[in-house]
Amino acid sequence: MYAIFLLEFENVDYVRSFFRRKNGKVKKSAFELLTKANELASGAGGSVIAVVVGNQLDGLDKDLAAYGAKKVVQATNAGLDKYNTVGFTAALAKVVEDLKPSIVLGSASTLGKDLFPRLSARLKAGLASDTTDLSIDGGKLVAKKPVYSGKASVDVTFNSEIQIATVRANSFPVGAPQDGASAEVINSAVDVGDLVNPIVELQQGDAGGQADLTEAEVIVSGGRAMGTAENFGILQELAGVLGATVGASRAAVDSGYAGHDMQVGQTGKVVNPKLYIANGISGAIQHLAGMRTSKIIVAVNKDPEAPIFSKADYGIVGDLFTIVPLLTEEFKKALTE
Repeated sequence: MYAIFLLEFENVDYVRSFFRRKNGKVKKSAFELLTKANELASGAGGSVIAVVVGNQLDGLDKDLAAYGAKKVVQATNAGLDKYNTVGFTAALAKVVEDLKPSIVLGSASTLGKDLFPRLSARLKAGLASDTTDLSIDGGKLVAKKPVYSGKASVDVTFNSEIQIATVRANSFPVGAPQDGASAEVINSAVDVGDLVNPIVELQQGDAGGQADLTEAEVIVSGGRAMGTAENFGILQELAGVLGATVGASRAAVDSGYAGHDMQVGQTGKVVNPKLYIANGISGAIQHLAGMRTSKIIVAVNKDPEAPIFSKADYGIVGDLFTIVPLLTEEFKKALTE
């Protein structure tokens, strides 16, 4: 049994590998998946193949081998210098058809949600999307998936020969890299045919050095109570101390206080951080659907009856404009001691 692992890279300064890459830096979620793929493969007597798709691919095999990839397939085509759903689907389908793996894993990122359903349909393979845990039972993949806006979870099994699962970031720990490890590199030129609606230009906002929300281990979010876009500055200060990313509720986004790329929730991004600090967020079900699986939830709200407190591990009743600066100062002291 093979477990194919598909890579994802950070940011969109230029695209030349699977999904996104900036300065050759592989996303942390990629190493999470590679670690988990190795665990699954070793338990079932298989091995892991890492796949990169794009144009002019090189220099990745050592990093991937360090985290357990035995082979690295470089599926290349000149037309894949930028992400294209049709082209990447064709390239990945060709790799899967050639290698015939039992399991295909990828990230449940925005682009993963675009690509893998099409790949699943092309291969006539079952797909478990946005999962939070994976295991092997009787030689078959079992994927744990949140349902009903995170209120419950189900175990998904597969009837198809090829089993595809996408995994929410921060679901698994990253294993320790192995110094001196090497992987066999397989170069595969793929024919992707005529590309429909190719991407001509990529534009990216300034994230200020913060991690993408879906990758962040600590998130500081603000709601409608922030009042103005300028008031998000106090959240930025707290985030800077904690090495966190700033998010927002839909109410804050709809009010014009934050951009849609910052929105956490059912109609925004689904996040899975170690720590989520909700400031002035009431806790509507649509918001909880996007952050319910956070490991620790801290709520700051002046309304003691706010629904967010029923889901929070720690709650502070008070004015966020008083509490947040105090938190910032206390975290500064604690982290410099």
